[in-house]
Amino acid sequence: MSTKNEVSWNIMIDSHVNVGEFDTALQLFRDMQKVHHPDGYTMQSVTSACAGLGALSLGIWAHVYVLKRCLDKNMQSDVFVNTCLVDMYCKCGSLKMAQDVFESMPFRDVNSWNSIILGFALHGKAEAALDYYARMVKIERFVPNSITFVGLLSACNHRGMVNEGLMYFNIMTKEYNIEPGLEHYGCLIDLFARAGRIEEAMKLVSKMPVKPDAVIWRSLLDACYKKQKNIELSVEMAKHVFELEGNNVCSSSGAYVLLSKVYASANKWNDVGLVRKLMSEKGVTKEPGCSLIEINGATHEFFAGDTTHPQRESIYNFMNEVEKKLESIGYVPDFSGAPLVDENNDGSIMKIYLAQ
Repeated sequence: MSTKNEVSWNIMIDSHVNVGEFDTALQLFRDMQKVHHPDGYTMQSVTSACAGLGALSLGIWAHVYVLKRCLDKNMQSDVFVNTCLVDMYCKCGSLKMAQDVFESMPFRDVNSWNSIILGFALHGKAEAALDYYARMVKIERFVPNSITFVGLLSACNHRGMVNEGLMYFNIMTKEYNIEPGLEHYGCLIDLFARAGRIEEAMKLVSKMPVKPDAVIWRSLLDACYKKQKNIELSVEMAKHVFELEGNNVCSSSGAYVLLSKVYASANKWNDVGLVRKLMSEKGVTKEPGCSLIEINGATHEFFAGDTTHPQRESIYNFMNEVEKKLESIGYVPDFSGAPLVDENNDGSIMKIYLAQ
């Protein structure tokens, strides 16, 4: 393009955010500032990029930019920009700052309430999430929508509040006539599964009007492994995952890993070997654990077992020191099932991480 205006810049930034290329989106934002002034649409995308990276310091910088540097002072009271800031602070783990923005908003809509409810639910703060819902409908008189109830069901799920989850599901369907979607059923099924109520979860799967996806079957498979060690049921769940995900070996690797662990827990080593062989034939490998950390505005990505990082020697030396300190106070790592999908791993990589 020979000429780029604010709209074209915003489209490019937002497009990169939508496909998860957050670093590129932020770089485009820096380039845009050289020729144009960002507007509210720009800052919505920028804060979403910061949320995607989990980069709190960058998010704070974006917030300060909105407050002090933007020429459009109306942006400071823009409900969409402020809602994005609430969402960003929640996803970056700063619930206090999310609350501060939320409480200072001159105007709120249902999306603003949903963001704060979902944010607290994400961090296991069920009581706070439910309190915000009560305030939303009883004091502020907002009408909740389907996303609101995703937040409420998620909050109940994280805290194992089965009865409360059922109550909100009934409120959604009977009081507000909201038709449950796959995400609502998924939350409720996972809630039953985590509580060890596998039969009730399966009963709901059989009755729900929408076809369960691979996420639902994986949550049931995980529950079978952790709660019941039921081999026949686990195999059934795994088959559903494999059927739905087909040749997507990256997505289905978790199901193979869980199925291996179920067999191992029952000392069925021949079956473990068959699963390993099937993984090898299909080219399925266990995805390495990954973590992100932000330092001085730069995002660093780490993978378990990575030997390519330029500071790998100092990193592993530090982790060894942490391991020694943990062992000195009685920490004993749990390797149960861990080597089953990676025969080249001697367990040293997993010592810190498996028994969290």
